[in-house]
Amino acid sequence: MAATAMIGVATLRCHHHRLSARPRATSAVRSCTLPPRCRRRCGSVTAHSSCAAYPPHGRPAAALSRIAAGDTGFMGPSKSENGTATLPRSSSSDLRRRLIVPNSTAGAGNASSTSGSSILGVAHLLVSLGIVVAADKFLKQAFVAASIKFPSALFGMFCVFSVLVVLDAFVPALAKGFMDFFEPATLFIQRWLPLFYVPSLVVLPLAVRDVPAASGLKIFAITFGGWFASLAVAGYTALAVRKLVKTQLIPAEPMSKPSPFSTFEIWAWGAIFVASFGVAYFNPTALGTTARTSLPFLLAATVLGFMVGSGLPAGVKKVLHPIISCALSADLAAVAYGYLSGSGLDAVLGDYFTKVPSNPGAGDVLMGFLGSVIISFAFSMFKARKLVKRHAAEIFTSIALASTFSLYSTAILGRLIGLEPSLTIAILPRCITVALALSIVSFFEGVNSSLTAAVVVLTGLIGANFVLAAMDTLGLKDPIARGIGTASSAHGLGTAALSAKEPEALPFCAIAYGLTGIFGSLICSVPAVRQSLIFIAG
Repeated sequence: MAATAMIGVATLRCHHHRLSARPRATSAVRSCTLPPRCRRRCGSVTAHSSCAAYPPHGRPAAALSRIAAGDTGFMGPSKSENGTATLPRSSSSDLRRRLIVPNSTAGAGNASSTSGSSILGVAHLLVSLGIVVAADKFLKQAFVAASIKFPSALFGMFCVFSVLVVLDAFVPALAKGFMDFFEPATLFIQRWLPLFYVPSLVVLPLAVRDVPAASGLKIFAITFGGWFASLAVAGYTALAVRKLVKTQLIPAEPMSKPSPFSTFEIWAWGAIFVASFGVAYFNPTALGTTARTSLPFLLAATVLGFMVGSGLPAGVKKVLHPIISCALSADLAAVAYGYLSGSGLDAVLGDYFTKVPSNPGAGDVLMGFLGSVIISFAFSMFKARKLVKRHAAEIFTSIALASTFSLYSTAILGRLIGLEPSLTIAILPRCITVALALSIVSFFEGVNSSLTAAVVVLTGLIGANFVLAAMDTLGLKDPIARGIGTASSAHGLGTAALSAKEPEALPFCAIAYGLTGIFGSLICSVPAVRQSLIFIAG
């Protein structure tokens, strides 16, 4: 439902075409009569003295002025004394494009074709995204039924990547078609990615209620110090390997970026919020349960917070990141509804993220896309396969060391400063993107996953604000070292901050962003590694 609403609002604006702005046909061109010789030579219409009285948009008049000045090269080749052409003649279609104004029927046809293409685009997006989401759900159910603890979405990602590699080796055209088919889904996920991380932050007031203030300070110290240490390890490792292999850096293929949010989308989601909030206020169980009834307005509040936050000036976003504004917007809506309805904040936050498939809230809908996010990594990795192959030594060595260091250094620091073992385990994957961090902590029993998500986002925010200054201080100048170091220590939020100022490092950020989480998930799936981390944490 969330995906359908997002797609619908995003595509409704595609129909706002002003037909009145299209060029209108004039009778000047159709009434222009030419000698047969001119029509045969230059097409159905050419610059001729009979057209001078009818200058649509001034173009034929400009053509005549060029003829008077002796410049006739645009009309066709001049002939030498022996009758041979010395310049290439412009095609009749090119000349017609210069002199003829499109007729009114063409404008109507373009409008209808635009509307038709928009409908097809929405259908394409729904089908491609639906396949990814359905594949994630199917794999999750299959792994639960088989009692397999390995992240099902990660297995799906490897399967998709393997299929693409095989197709590219034997039938490259089929691999390209496969990528093109799922491109709308990957762009949709990329555009809304931060939203899928927010639910754990929205319900954070419930999650940290039992965490002592002293433990909170210790967690912050580990998060900040661990981020800087992970950045140094990843960056210096990449730099050292770069000096050994001496692979020349070549420009990477440009990466597509999601489209910005329009004013129409903001107003549409605002209308959804107001209408659904009113329904929930007057009838809290209109959709069967309080969670289902509050789902639309809480989802709209979350989306609106993200849209508004994304449009803030760069200086403001350093302090109020879109993810923070997104969570604050949802919490403010929950506070308002809890006060007006008399149900209280705790009850509304409980409805926001129920963790019950049969009675989902807005947070459950958003978190349901995390598996699809992991599967979508296969497409981004395949796009960057040439870059990964060329710089495999730097990428894999840095990521392996940085991921291992991050996990074990967190456990060691937690033990040294006396942090509770359960809290230490919860923050182990602090440098890994939320989608995979939650999969990692699911290997451990009794872990506060909301705290995990909050620490991961906090790490990203620290990196987004301080990563450039930190790398300059560390002397990391190489784009590969800067890209890998940023993504390995501050995942997606750090990547977004670096790419805005250093686009040459973006491809390496994107690669390390996914591979860091993948490697962390792989090593934590080994029972011996998990036991060693639990032993160190105490």
